[in-house]
Amino acid sequence: MKVTEEKSTGLTKKYNITIAATDFAAAVDKKLSEVAKDLKIPGFRTGHAPKAMIEKKYRPSVLGEALDDMVRDAVNQVIVEKNLRPAVTPDVKLDKFEDGKDIEFTMEAEVLPEISLGDFSKISLKKYVAKVPSEDVEKAIQQIAASRRNTSKVEEDRAAQKGDVVVIDFVGSIDGVEFNGGKGNDYPLELGSNSFIPGYEDQLIGHKAGETINVKTTFPKEYHAKDLAGKEALFVTTIKELRTYTPVEINDEFAKSLGAKDLADLKTNVEKRIAEDYENASRLKLKRELLDALDKEYKFDIPQKLVDAEYEAIEKQYQNAKSNNSLDEADKARDEKDILAEYKDIALRRVKLGLLLSEVSNQNKIILAPEDINKAIMNEAKKYPGQEKMVFEYYVRNKEAMEALRAPAFEEKIIDYILGKANVTDTEVSVAELYNFDDTENTSVKSTKKKTKVA
Repeated sequence: MKVTEEKSTGLTKKYNITIAATDFAAAVDKKLSEVAKDLKIPGFRTGHAPKAMIEKKYRPSVLGEALDDMVRDAVNQVIVEKNLRPAVTPDVKLDKFEDGKDIEFTMEAEVLPEISLGDFSKISLKKYVAKVPSEDVEKAIQQIAASRRNTSKVEEDRAAQKGDVVVIDFVGSIDGVEFNGGKGNDYPLELGSNSFIPGYEDQLIGHKAGETINVKTTFPKEYHAKDLAGKEALFVTTIKELRTYTPVEINDEFAKSLGAKDLADLKTNVEKRIAEDYENASRLKLKRELLDALDKEYKFDIPQKLVDAEYEAIEKQYQNAKSNNSLDEADKARDEKDILAEYKDIALRRVKLGLLLSEVSNQNKIILAPEDINKAIMNEAKKYPGQEKMVFEYYVRNKEAMEALRAPAFEEKIIDYILGKANVTDTEVSVAELYNFDDTENTSVKSTKKKTKVA
């Protein structure tokens, strides 16, 4: 095999490769011999058919297989000999291929950049922290109590009012034709909850149990079901029963029903959970600040093909959100060209930071251990209070779901390593300031969100 390197341009390496006709012929003969071993031809013992007969019948199909194998092996050999680190699979262009003559092809590979890591201890960062206000604890407990309220039937003869729960039967239709999902029986609806389409609940206020109301309303233009979006509908609704919420008394017994020792213990647990939420927000801001600092500090060539692939993935997600009417309202008013231009910047930044973090892990031999995966699973489980065990078991039984946690968990471990080296100072702020993420992007290197939301 003969290899000639052309003049490189940036990260792109180009080679002209020649495979000798004799080497290719030997490879073809070897393939034919492998075919002949198990070949059964009438009049001949298995594997003993004349070579000329086998070659005439099978040589055309073997040529393609041999060519693919030799080109692939040649490319791999060049990668090893030239100590290349391809960013993506190299492009191969067959320049000359004639039976009995040398094979000539061009290999073009965009390689990963050489990244020289600096001293992370020179990076100064602020970690924003906030104390948990006692009123937030009280508010959270009130919300828990509200979620555990029961209802009781209203015995007095009165009309429904905001805050009541009406038990209803309803049938929805458009132009006199019922539509899927527009029918329900014994449905408990809290008036004022805005859980039904706009205008529906308001038309039930002032009516009594036993009444049937023709509720006329219009589905929002951005309604998730496209066949209903923007259309006027009629809901024939019967109020079967009027109920009202029974307040929950917040005391030690209430706390015990939630697994706490008493009310004081419940408040302590709630405060800890809120503090964990604050810590997560603090971590997001700190991580964002770190990635911004790294993005500013490091300059190196970035493989364009990786950027293009990343942009295509983001743009596809955006188009899907657009077609499903799930774009952020602010984005709907923006020029699509501006949004897509912003996505190109996001793709470039994401690939750059991904390469940098990968280099940090390589040079410092950072690996993802089983305990890191367990930690990631537990963090996911914490998002579902009271269902932690079920969430944990879901990930343990679902290999694909667990695999999806590996990349973000590995990223977090690399971030932790850098933060451990950086100069981080705690700065106390208000809760409002802690949760102010305006004009910032989601800190994950693999995020597709910046100012523009993509569902």
